[in-house]
Amino acid sequence: MNIPANLKYTQDHEWIRIEGDQAYVGITDYAQSELGEIVFVDINTVGETVGKDEVFGSVEAVKTVSDLNMPVTGEVLEFNEALNDQPELVNNDPYGEGWMIKIAVKDAAEADTLLDAAAYEAIIK
Repeated sequence: MNIPANLKYTQDHEWIRIEGDQAYVGITDYAQSELGEIVFVDINTVGETVGKDEVFGSVEAVKTVSDLNMPVTGEVLEFNEALNDQPELVNNDPYGEGWMIKIAVKDAAEADTLLDAAAYEAIIK
């Protein structure tokens, strides 16, 4: 299971990569493997500020739909448009080409409450 050390994680299996006052958010390798084949990513919160732990969209797999929860409060700046035509990028490259949203982080201190790679690995074992 791929759990990059440079990311932070939620207990709901989202990851966040903070770059200054912006960040990228997606679902973990574990989450995509549990969901199975991703067929649709539904995010309609671009331009909105979404609070920590609030739903910012959903991901649909062949057998289920799962809510996506915001790891930290932020304004959704961008949706990864590549996922419209290639939702399988989430399965193939969850930490790279399969990112879901780019956000403007409102309170970077909220990231201190997230899991590091070791803590995340411990909860999925």
